[in-house]
Amino acid sequence: MSMNDAPAIRISKCFAALRTAGELGIIAYITAGDPSLDATLDFVLALEEAGTDVIELGVPFSDPLADGPTVQRASERALKSGTTLPKILELVRRIRESSQIPLVLFSYYNPILQMGLEKFAADAASAGVDGVLATDLSPEESVDYRRILEAHHLDTIFLCAPTSTDERLASIAACSSGFVYLVSRTGVTGAKDTLPDDLPALLRRLRRFTKLPVAVGFGISLPGHITLLGGLADAAVVGSSLVAEIEHAKNPVEAAKALRNRVRALKEAARHGLSRREVAP
Repeated sequence: MSMNDAPAIRISKCFAALRTAGELGIIAYITAGDPSLDATLDFVLALEEAGTDVIELGVPFSDPLADGPTVQRASERALKSGTTLPKILELVRRIRESSQIPLVLFSYYNPILQMGLEKFAADAASAGVDGVLATDLSPEESVDYRRILEAHHLDTIFLCAPTSTDERLASIAACSSGFVYLVSRTGVTGAKDTLPDDLPALLRRLRRFTKLPVAVGFGISLPGHITLLGGLADAAVVGSSLVAEIEHAKNPVEAAKALRNRVRALKEAARHGLSRREVAP
């Protein structure tokens, strides 16, 4: 991929390549700045090397209501290390010096609003961000947000919940670009042993309202999950289990190694079916 690809092009190119290969994508979430921004740079490169297709950089926030305890603790560690949204955008610039992996900022709306929509969109696009997911922003309240981000060629990604009505799914799909993020279960983020039984039906229902790729997240952590999602979703979002690897590692070098191992097992399942090398949740 060209080093000068415009924002939003990387995501569509990535999903087009996955579709051609008939392969489920792996989207990795990590909290930017946990335990430091320098470490996050190393983690991004390690995840890409292991086969990650898209990376979500979590913007730490003081009141992360949608997140489970693992990601909440990561957010606390990142804030204590001095991580801010402007510093994360500078990190993206550093990542772009050596990587063209699609990057999505996963943020609550407050940090974006505090920075100012115009400044945020301009700086994010300039830095090399491809898309933004504001987890607590509803489609009804997103008119200015979408207009400004789209003007800077940034994808606007929204969450669909299992409790969404057909009308709601249609509304969210109409506001989304890049891909639609489907939450697999009610509640907060966190690794789980099994996927909900009604997930295939929910995916089929969402497909009626969008031709965009659909990524499934919340509770995805094992190669078996990846195998089950193959042929149903376009990508799986893996977050809490990766954040836990960072939390439990002795140092960033060990964390990067653990991230590589986990993603390689997941990517093997995506490419070849269920791996027997199960990774502990």
